[in-house]
Amino acid sequence: MRYSCKKIVSNGLIVLLSLCAWGVMAQTKALPAVPAAQSGLPSEATVQAFLKQMFGWNQELTWKIAAIKPAEAPGFAEVTAIFNTPQGQQVFRIYVTPDQRFAMTGDMVPFGADPFAVARTDLKAANGPSRGPADAAVTVVEFGDLECPACKAAQPNVAKLMEDEPKLRLIFQNFPLESIHKWAMLGAKYVDCIGRENNDALWKFLSIVYEHQGEITPQNADSMLKGFVKEAGANPDTVAACTTKPETEKHIRESMALGEKLGVDSTPTFFINGRKVIGFGNTTPYEVVKAIVDFNARGVQGGN
Repeated sequence: MRYSCKKIVSNGLIVLLSLCAWGVMAQTKALPAVPAAQSGLPSEATVQAFLKQMFGWNQELTWKIAAIKPAEAPGFAEVTAIFNTPQGQQVFRIYVTPDQRFAMTGDMVPFGADPFAVARTDLKAANGPSRGPADAAVTVVEFGDLECPACKAAQPNVAKLMEDEPKLRLIFQNFPLESIHKWAMLGAKYVDCIGRENNDALWKFLSIVYEHQGEITPQNADSMLKGFVKEAGANPDTVAACTTKPETEKHIRESMALGEKLGVDSTPTFFINGRKVIGFGNTTPYEVVKAIVDFNARGVQGGN
């Protein structure tokens, strides 16, 4: 788990930890082990020394370096660490300049007259269950996980957005964090199967599952989810049989691969006409998301 945090840079120092306790948890997938040293990348020893100098004063904080790899921007290194505090866990990223003299924190965002064009193109492959007009001017793609508490917390905001923006299209893409959520993959299979059989029932199913999320365990997940299928108005036997088929897991893996290509590493992650939004209803208020939707609905993109 991680806490959503604001990141502030002041006089070159990163003031981060004092704000972490105020965020609502988002769910983050487990990260790979630190790879062997590569040419041009800072060593693990250097990163450890840097973190100690920057954050060693905080006796409540511990960390583990999760990855040191080339960033998307040529020449830059991306360092990922996991911070642990009494309030929870935080994924922390820095980008190190090619000469290794400076580091920047935050997100590396696309740049250009139409910075979200590449993501919009990639998102044409989003084929999950959808609601709203197919020719909508604004499409929101949500990468979600049925076992994720932050996904559940975001749903009232999603529902309100769909009510306030009836011409909006919403696509749900499965992104189960199976390394930390034990029944999330099964839940994703149910979503995939219901979505292909009965799209209207799928959205009822999602609401029911999130409502009862805390009652579901790895042991009772299959029987409970099957019961929710019936309650949502779909055929529970047909859907349950579908979840065991190899092509169903293939669909889930393809959705996860799309999310990873787009840099998704936590749920829920939203894309509004290609613009990545994290923390909907939490660190990103509803009013901000609605303003972005309205901005795109006016056709203001691509430098226009």
